[in-house]
Amino acid sequence: MPEQLHPIGDALKKHTYRVALFHLGFRPFFLGAMVFAVASMLIWLLLYVPVGSSGLVALSPRDWHAHEMIYGYGMAVIAGFLLTAIRNWTGIQTAHGFALFVLFMLWAAARLIPFIPIENNLQLMAGLDLLFMLALLLATFMPIAKVKQWNQLGIILIVVLLLCGNLLFYLGVLQVLEQGVEWSLYVGLYVVLGLIFIIGRRVIPFFIEKGVDGPVAIKNWRWLDITNATLFALFAILDVFTGYAEVVAGLALLLFIINSIRLFGWYTPGLFGKSLLWVLYLAYIFIVAGFAMRFVGFIYDLPASAHMHLFTVGGIGLMTTGMMARVALGHTGRNVFEPPKILTAIFSLLMLSAVSRVFLPLLVAQHYLFWVVLSQLLWLAAFLLLLWTYLPILIKPRIDGQYG
Repeated sequence: MPEQLHPIGDALKKHTYRVALFHLGFRPFFLGAMVFAVASMLIWLLLYVPVGSSGLVALSPRDWHAHEMIYGYGMAVIAGFLLTAIRNWTGIQTAHGFALFVLFMLWAAARLIPFIPIENNLQLMAGLDLLFMLALLLATFMPIAKVKQWNQLGIILIVVLLLCGNLLFYLGVLQVLEQGVEWSLYVGLYVVLGLIFIIGRRVIPFFIEKGVDGPVAIKNWRWLDITNATLFALFAILDVFTGYAEVVAGLALLLFIINSIRLFGWYTPGLFGKSLLWVLYLAYIFIVAGFAMRFVGFIYDLPASAHMHLFTVGGIGLMTTGMMARVALGHTGRNVFEPPKILTAIFSLLMLSAVSRVFLPLLVAQHYLFWVVLSQLLWLAAFLLLLWTYLPILIKPRIDGQYG
């Protein structure tokens, strides 16, 4: 039998703290992700226009922005989600208290180092960032190994692949591996999308079934799951490491078709009345649209930024905010079926950010800079509202007095 969730004493089960920031992984890492989403986009806005100095000293602006959206913001959300979910899956308390504080500070320090003018700045950033990911790997693997839930090792493989991808980035910027930066950014993006496929397949249909009013019949097909996983693995490997553009475009088209069928199987009209449901469904639509855009972009020679930002701003942006919003409510004892009404505005702002970044520059190209800046401002507005709404939820103890 697994040990108790709170092995350090029954007193922790009671509401004995005013601040619960380091009780469970989602709290500091979701808060850190929200703060970083605001700070990093504000810096990117200053770099992009530009209207001032960012203070960035370790990396080129482009490399920094791309890396930090995946391995900074993305990893924070993933860390918070996994540390919380694995506790539920295994019944074992994951990192908390001082151990969680140290893990979070490793992540935070790696985000700050590029702006501190010290010797061997980049090497220090690499060391802290990779140490954080190694520590996260250990913190997620140990509970799974303790209860021998080997069927969960696929999730651990995601952390391993992201660690390898991040290592490629630092080998690239330190000029050890010529293509390290490009490989890293694509590997990171596709591993995060792969995680969304894995987790999304588990939870999105479940949330829809439990969340809509009235009966609903969700359809899932085993053949589709296997086909999608195989095609996506081929797509990612060929796109990152080969120059077979025609094959990659063809695979993108197949992935668009396969995942459109999946969306059809999950669809029920009632989901669009629930903000915590439609945001996840819409995020998946953006990802599917990204595959379509990849195929169309190959045919009509469109810029890669079109499909990339469908994947990132639309897909990952909406999926991560939706999951953070739901997990934070559920794991602080709140009712996920009565979320804050402001979430509709927050998710809508992010959706408009994706539209402004992808579609408007294609339709009205002469105002490209305006559309990009508008997208950045919409992103900032969304995350400022999210941070304002969830700051007290993430810091204060559970409303039911439990530890977590």
